[in-house]
Amino acid sequence: LLFCSPAQPASCADITHARQLGLVKVLADGPVVEVRADAGYQGLGAQTGGRVVTPPRKFKKDAPDWYEEMHERQRKAHSSRRIRVEHGIAHLKNWRALARHHGRREHMTDTIQAIAGLLSHQQTITLAVDERM
Repeated sequence: LLFCSPAQPASCADITHARQLGLVKVLADGPVVEVRADAGYQGLGAQTGGRVVTPPRKFKKDAPDWYEEMHERQRKAHSSRRIRVEHGIAHLKNWRALARHHGRREHMTDTIQAIAGLLSHQQTITLAVDERM
């Protein structure tokens, strides 16, 4: 887990939230990493020097058959590589505190970050044990 954003008081588009938090600048100026993002982050690749990779955009109208086939192959390839990200998100949601959150929204950020820290620690220990075997 690389980043866990704070909870917002209202709904906000993913890309807007990333920009407001300065995540785009961190990705553009920081170490060279490739971030596999979903379609909610379309356009960030150009702003981060290609570090954010999103699924390919679809042709608006009357796409040729060859384009449809190419688009589907690229979309599946992106999805196959991004599945690890989705599994990471699922691990967070499996924690009871997040799966059935009925508490106050003000405490949500602390809860998410605490669980993310515990999950990261748990995965680190699991990797260390696996390496010893």
